[in-house]
Amino acid sequence: MRDRDSPKPKAIFLMGPTASGKTDLAIALRRHLPVELINVDSAQVYTGMDIGTAKPDRQALDLAPHRLISFRDPAQAYSAADFAADAKREMEDIVSQGRIPLLVGGTMLYFKVLLEGLSDLPEADQGIRDAIQQRADRDGWPSVHRELQRVDAVTAESLHPNHSQRIQRALEVYQLTGRPLSELQASTGGGIQEHYDIRQFALIPNNRQLLHKRIESRFYSMLDQGFEAEVEKLYRRGDLQANLPAIRSVGYRQLWDYFEGNCDLSEAIERGIVATRQLSKRQQTWLRNWSNCEQIAVDNDSGYLSTDDLCKLCLKCI
Repeated sequence: MRDRDSPKPKAIFLMGPTASGKTDLAIALRRHLPVELINVDSAQVYTGMDIGTAKPDRQALDLAPHRLISFRDPAQAYSAADFAADAKREMEDIVSQGRIPLLVGGTMLYFKVLLEGLSDLPEADQGIRDAIQQRADRDGWPSVHRELQRVDAVTAESLHPNHSQRIQRALEVYQLTGRPLSELQASTGGGIQEHYDIRQFALIPNNRQLLHKRIESRFYSMLDQGFEAEVEKLYRRGDLQANLPAIRSVGYRQLWDYFEGNCDLSEAIERGIVATRQLSKRQQTWLRNWSNCEQIAVDNDSGYLSTDDLCKLCLKCI
């Protein structure tokens, strides 16, 4: 769908940290706008990972179908480049039907790569990855993160010391090319920002205590819905390993440790809640520095705003 004042088709980015109400807002916007939803959550792409990823339930998906959700087996890796290619295809299809793509989720790297494109990065080298993993197993990921700071301070600054997958990739790229990942990514191409009129929204929780309480409540709610059994089913498949991107997802990684006998259930739950808070903090750091983005506070002194109130705020800016 094209705006009368712009020759470019319109697209909407709806971004926000975990537990900020993105999905409910996207579904509400669909009642007012001719939009089709595209999932931008790196864990929700996997089948059999429904409860712990807070996927929309069947009723919500019937009301507002999501593209790029529940289509990849957890044994298969899925990269930001894979997402960008798939999302471009889905966006083109939606526009061809005279509708607006609405991309909703919290995986900021996926949004960034789709928007700006990817530089020509080297393919993965399993030998280098294994060596980095061995060092992390011996010394811990914070130690590996300090090594990354010495060779690529810009990338290291954007990563939590326990963000293992991205630390590993950044060091791997440096060892393969002799150049920092941040330097290579500075020369990107193939993004959509020149081809779409993009309206970007970031849901920002300002009350940290309230957010932490909401995260904890949601984690226990997922356990009540059968999250432990969901992870156990994945664990008992026998073909999945802890180092797979799917199993590294927040919550799954901690309960996986429980099934491997590395901690008891109460400790796994506490670690999962803490990891979710850390994820939320990283997501908010991305969003507070995101350019050309309308930031919307999702809470006030009395609690979280209603979905209808958030919807009205978004509609004013579209």
